[in-house]
Amino acid sequence: MFLAEKYLWTIHARVKMKYYGLAESRVKRIIRFPARYEEGIAPHTVAVMQSAGTKRYSEIWVMYKLAPVTRAISKSQIPNNKTKRNTQKIIKIITVWRYPAKAPQRDPVPESIIREIRKLL
Repeated sequence: MFLAEKYLWTIHARVKMKYYGLAESRVKRIIRFPARYEEGIAPHTVAVMQSAGTKRYSEIWVMYKLAPVTRAISKSQIPNNKTKRNTQKIIKIITVWRYPAKAPQRDPVPESIIREIRKLL
């Protein structure tokens, strides 16, 4: 897994991006400005989609989840020499794929989860 900014990329997602010819910036743009939100097929995941914008209609999908990341803060950064853990959430990108047509709509994501995702972006 690769940690960069607020995104955590799985090796599987990187392989699929290379296979479909998708750039990291395109995947981030799909997450920030999706045309559709749905619950992912895996537990506690979200799938988002944008149309590919090519001559033949296709959709690009990204499945991700909000994952807590705990980082230890060193004693020198804390006034009382106590160790603390800083817990924050990041977006863990699980997979990316192209769908060659218009996908049927499934379960929408609850509004509370969408608001939490928007706070991270």
